Amino acid sequence: MTGTSSPSGDRARPRPWALLAELTHGCPLHCPYCSNPLELTRRSAELTTDEWREALRQAADLGVVSAHLSGGEPLLRSDLEAIVAAADGAGIHTQLITSGVGLSRARLGRLVDAGLRSVQLSVQHADPSASDLIAGRRSFVDKERAAALVRDSGLPLGLNVVLHRHNLDALDELIDLAPAWGADRIELANTQFYGWALRNRAELLPSREQLTRAQQTVRRRRDELAGTVELVWVVPDYFDGNAKPCMGGWGAISLTIAPDGTTLPCPAAASIPGLDAPNVRDHRLEWIWVHSRAFTLYRGTEWMRDPCRSCELREKDFGGCRCQAFALTGDAAATDPACRLSPDHALVRDLVDALPEPPASAGLGKPRSPARRAAVTPRGAAGR
Repeated sequence: MTGTSSPSGDRARPRPWALLAELTHGCPLHCPYCSNPLELTRRSAELTTDEWREALRQAADLGVVSAHLSGGEPLLRSDLEAIVAAADGAGIHTQLITSGVGLSRARLGRLVDAGLRSVQLSVQHADPSASDLIAGRRSFVDKERAAALVRDSGLPLGLNVVLHRHNLDALDELIDLAPAWGADRIELANTQFYGWALRNRAELLPSREQLTRAQQTVRRRRDELAGTVELVWVVPDYFDGNAKPCMGGWGAISLTIAPDGTTLPCPAAASIPGLDAPNVRDHRLEWIWVHSRAFTLYRGTEWMRDPCRSCELREKDFGGCRCQAFALTGDAAATDPACRLSPDHALVRDLVDALPEPPASAGLGKPRSPARRAAVTPRGAAGR
C-alpha cells in the first residue's frame, strides 16, 4: 500500500481499534523523557468539549473500541468528565493516563459516574525523593494518594514506569509498588528517544550492564508475581539489534489525536516533515484514516527500500519506527537504525557500547525540560 488510495479498496484496509487522545500538553511535572513534542500546543488552541465529542463519535464509527485519555495531564481539563461520558456513550472503553497530581476522591467519583473504566498511574521512582527529583516537583505523595483512591473506587489500576539510567537499578523496588499500591498491572517501558527524551539522551541512556541486570530482575519477578500482578517489559530500541513495529504497524491499528486536533499514526509522527498531517477540525476521521498522506505514506510494505524490502521480517516489524529513522538519519523511509541490518546501525551500537556504568552516587544531571513551557496555567491565562 502506498501513499495513494482508491475507493474500491477502502474497506479492505485495516481499521483502528485504539485511540490515544492527547487532551492537553499542560502538565504539572517536568519529566526529562516527556513524550510531548518540542513545540507544545497552547491551551487556547485545544479542541473544545464539543469537538472532542464529535471526534470520539467518529472514532467509534471507524472501529475504535479503546481510548487512552492522556496529555500532558488530562486532569487539567475541567471538561474531562464530559469527554469521558462522550467516549462511554459512543461505546469506547476509557483509560485515564495520569500523574495523579490533582486527583481527588470527588473528582474520581465524577469520572467513574461518567463511565471511566480504568486508570494508569505514572511513577518515576520508588524512592520519594528520587521520584520528586525526576518529576521536577513534589509528587510522590500525590501518586500514592491517587493509587489509594483508585483502589477504593474499584477501578482497575495499572502503574506505568518509564525506565532510564537513573531508575533502572531500582527496578525491584519499583515492581514492589504494584502489589503495595493495589495495581494489577505494571508496565516497565524503557525510554523511547523522541522529542524531549532525544534532547536528553545523554542523561537517560542506561548501560548494557544495567539492562542485563534489569532483564534478570524482570524474569525473576514475573515468576514471583505470576497470577497476581501482570508485569509488562517494553524492551529498549537501541540495545538488542531488533526493530519493533511502529505502533503495531503504521496506520494499522491505532491513531493519535493531539490537543489541537492534529491526527497522526503515532504521537511522535509530527516530527516527520512532509506528512501534511490532517486535523479533525477539517476532515472526518474516516477520510483521515483511509485517504490522508499522513496515514497511507508508510502503511504496509510497498514504500520500503532494501534491506527492508527483501527482509523476511518486513511483515512483522514493518521496517521499525519511522520517527526514529528520521530522528537518527534524517530520512523517515530509512531502515530503523535500531535494526542490526540497517546500514546506519552503528549510530546506536557505537553510542551504547561507549556508555560506562553509572557511579553509585550518580544523580540526574540538568536535562532540558518540556514543563518549563507547558500549559499549566488556567484556560484563558495570558500566553496560552
